[in-house]
Amino acid sequence: MPGALRPVAVAAHAVPAIAMFSPSSPAAAGRPAPKGVRPRPPLFRALGQVEPPEAVEIGGEKYRRIEVLKHDSWAATAIYASATGKALCKFNRRQPILHIPMAWLGQRLAARERHFHTRLAGVVGIPAHLGTVSVDGVELPNAFSREFIEGHVLDRHQRVDDDFFPDFIRLLADVHARDVAHVDLHKRENVLVDRDGRPWLIDFQISFSLPSDAPLLGLPLRSLLRILQQCDDYHLLKHHLHHRPDQAGLEANEIDRRRPWWIRLHRRFAVPFRTLRRQLLVGLGIRGRSGQVSTEAFPEVAHRRRAA
Repeated sequence: MPGALRPVAVAAHAVPAIAMFSPSSPAAAGRPAPKGVRPRPPLFRALGQVEPPEAVEIGGEKYRRIEVLKHDSWAATAIYASATGKALCKFNRRQPILHIPMAWLGQRLAARERHFHTRLAGVVGIPAHLGTVSVDGVELPNAFSREFIEGHVLDRHQRVDDDFFPDFIRLLADVHARDVAHVDLHKRENVLVDRDGRPWLIDFQISFSLPSDAPLLGLPLRSLLRILQQCDDYHLLKHHLHHRPDQAGLEANEIDRRRPWWIRLHRRFAVPFRTLRRQLLVGLGIRGRSGQVSTEAFPEVAHRRRAA
């Protein structure tokens, strides 16, 4: 349990002092900063100079922060514990960008995750939404809470058991059956392996769904949904081929031929953007010369064995 942290005064357009506390420091999370690498500046942190609150209420129950998993440009993610269990809370962006207010974006991202977890309630392999997050009775509209899954992210070198991918295929089929596309399945950190070796799917910030309350509006969007679901299927197949080639039913050289054209088009624009962003973070001294995120003072969760 982190020690008591002193409040931080923040500008009027930032997060209220009631909701967020100490300046960022690797020591606060129990991890020393890598030598020669400094924490992100406030511009590249969702909450600026502050960290997730030390205590929150979720569904009327009190929780204490036990670890900050990640704090990047989009959100700060932390594990909380109560007398009855653990929760994961994500605090989406509040920090302005060059004096441009961004609180609206954080509220929108939180609302999206709440929407998808509510829509997928009951699907085996989707963590349950736990309810509204508050501090001292004040609701945090940029916050989202969900069930904490004991386990780890799908490790690049991990060989999962025989049932993992059959279960994962069923999980994704159940998600698709509710007219939802995950969209971000290419990221291994969005796939969790629990202590029993079962798959869980997380992070629905950029997911897509057909409107359930306006079926006529959904008709023109069904083709887009199908394209995005095919992207999910393709990325699941890539994970299957990488981790269990004996089960995947195809050779490694076949995967390129199965790559949809829209993924090829996306890569043409996304890869140069990611490269430019990495070079910027290296130039600011936030990442090491390799450009890998694991050199940051707060490394991305994908580069840590333990995850939410």
